[in-house]
Amino acid sequence: MKYPNVWTPAGGCEGGPGSRSGRAGDLVGRAAEVADLRAALDGHRLVTVAGAAGVGKSRLAAAVAGPRAGGPWRAMVRVRWHDGVPVGPGALTARVVRALTAAAGDPPGPRDALLTAAAGGPPGPRDADATEAASAVSAGGLLLVLDDVDPVHTECAGLVQRLLMAVPALRVLVTARRALGLGDERVVRLAPLAVDCPAGARGPSPAVELFLSRARGGPPLTDDDLPDVTRVCRLLEGVPLAIELAAGQLVEGTVCELATRLETDQCWLTGPGPLLRRHRSLRASLGAVHALCDETVRRVWHRAGVFAGPFTEAAAVQLCSGDGIEPHLVPSCLAVLSAAGVLQVIGEPGVVRPHRYRMTRAARDFGAERLSRAGESQEVLVRHAIHYRGVAAVAETLWNMGLQHQAAQIVLDEHDELMALAGRPQGRTDGSDESAYTTNALEAVLHLWFWWAAHERGAEGSRLLLGLLRHVRNDSPLVARGRWLAAWLITAQDPWTAQRLLDLAWPTAVMAGDDALLGRIAHVRGTLAWQRRDPEAATRAYREAADTIPEGATGGPRAAVSLAALSVVQAESSPEAAVRTAHRALARPDNHDDAWAAALAQYALAHADHRAGRTGQALRRVHRTLARLDAEPGAAPQARTALLRLLDHIGRACGTSPEPAGVRRPFVPVPRAGAPAPSTAPEDSRQG
Repeated sequence: MKYPNVWTPAGGCEGGPGSRSGRAGDLVGRAAEVADLRAALDGHRLVTVAGAAGVGKSRLAAAVAGPRAGGPWRAMVRVRWHDGVPVGPGALTARVVRALTAAAGDPPGPRDALLTAAAGGPPGPRDADATEAASAVSAGGLLLVLDDVDPVHTECAGLVQRLLMAVPALRVLVTARRALGLGDERVVRLAPLAVDCPAGARGPSPAVELFLSRARGGPPLTDDDLPDVTRVCRLLEGVPLAIELAAGQLVEGTVCELATRLETDQCWLTGPGPLLRRHRSLRASLGAVHALCDETVRRVWHRAGVFAGPFTEAAAVQLCSGDGIEPHLVPSCLAVLSAAGVLQVIGEPGVVRPHRYRMTRAARDFGAERLSRAGESQEVLVRHAIHYRGVAAVAETLWNMGLQHQAAQIVLDEHDELMALAGRPQGRTDGSDESAYTTNALEAVLHLWFWWAAHERGAEGSRLLLGLLRHVRNDSPLVARGRWLAAWLITAQDPWTAQRLLDLAWPTAVMAGDDALLGRIAHVRGTLAWQRRDPEAATRAYREAADTIPEGATGGPRAAVSLAALSVVQAESSPEAAVRTAHRALARPDNHDDAWAAALAQYALAHADHRAGRTGQALRRVHRTLARLDAEPGAAPQARTALLRLLDHIGRACGTSPEPAGVRRPFVPVPRAGAPAPSTAPEDSRQG
């Protein structure tokens, strides 16, 4: 199916790209908001449509209160604050008086009377003049629409309150980025358009529909383009103005090329000839919000733009304070940015877990531009790296203390920041901020070894590690640890590279006398030997690892994990020896605080029991261990994988499950690629 690139009236910002007049057409995806606004105007004298820049507040107001819209008022007078109008004492009052006076001078008209105030003119009329003018027009009901009043927000609140008290027949509809804060105010919050359709819905989502209606000038779009169109709308977070501007870029290039460019920057989006200057580009739209913020709020915006995802108030204080910004000022600045639509609040204030803030992607790009222009980018990036290195260290400490579910939850909560931290390595400059940034980022990734390994995120972790290692000096003490961990994470996918990394890491570990690192290198060598189908070499390496890793050593798996792997290898030729090795793993004192290592040891013991002919005992052990893991969700997904594989293997051996096509060797748990980047290697080689 082809979607012709023609103009059809749709949602978005009034006066946006392609708009030929101030009249609003049919709104896309706004049926519920239209109904809410109509109901609010029917039942309340003061209604404010609030929302971030570019979500279509003015167009929604025009659709509901405009000509032929109907409503409990006889006349409607609209005052819109245009770009470039001087902001001074009484400026809004003067424009309202002129508009109302002009309306009073006309003969009584139908309900769809629409008069827009002329721009400019010196302020002068008083509140009494506005009250008198409103009273003269309000016979039979008057709706006063005050559109885009953010530059005169304070004056607007006072004027509206006085007019409503003095003129009983008056209703007021306001559009602004934040509510006026008056007691009788009804606020209709306008969110961006939905990018994804609800389950069971047919046809494109509202955001996609808007893009399709605005796309013009290029070749017609087809069903094959819909995934890329959805990707564009998701990157633009459903903001109608941004979608309209993006759709206008299809004169040259494809939707896929457009999406790729939007992933790195969005402020470049522009469009031809809208009525308002701030609607001609995304940068201008954000600049209009930026201009209304005081200097401290602007600087907090710039610095907070470093955050890649949701962040806490405490993290913002750490990152944004300093160099002239006191820590106690940051929370109030976040509140101002939230009210202006620059930040979104995630979660409810007052609940057990503190709410988080999230900056829109376009606002992040805008803030990054200003931060770079101020020469603060490197300093703030290093501060960000130091903070999240500390977060990763706390997560590892919780893991080692046995609070593994809490450790995993921290990583999930801060996942976007941790991935961004490791995903933007800086060039190596000895003694510079760039070197400090990369060093802290590498430390953070190393602290998260348990996430990459035990939570089966091998592909994600190895990609970040290998990217960071290229920017760190070879004599750094972190490099050997990074090479070991990267080798462990890629054993199933790229054993040759894993062996090469171990060869590079081993001399450094020997020179440093790092027994823990030497033992963990031996563990990975055992896994590589098992994959080569060399059980003797695997046995020697795993035994060396178990004997070398000190009790309580941090920074990687404990000796119990190597003993569990050794037991699995031994079970092939000596099941009773495997049982004894598994009992050794379970008996280690440091195993009591490690649900992951304990579950792997239970898996190894169940596997040895099965090989020794005690299948019923093995099944009971597997079920008991799975039940314990169910009580700690997220603590040891890799161990759960091993146990479920053993359960399936026993079922096949007992004839209760269909026989697999080919013989599988026992599963020695190794970090798997995980969901982010699944491996294309055959199943047997991956599970080696």
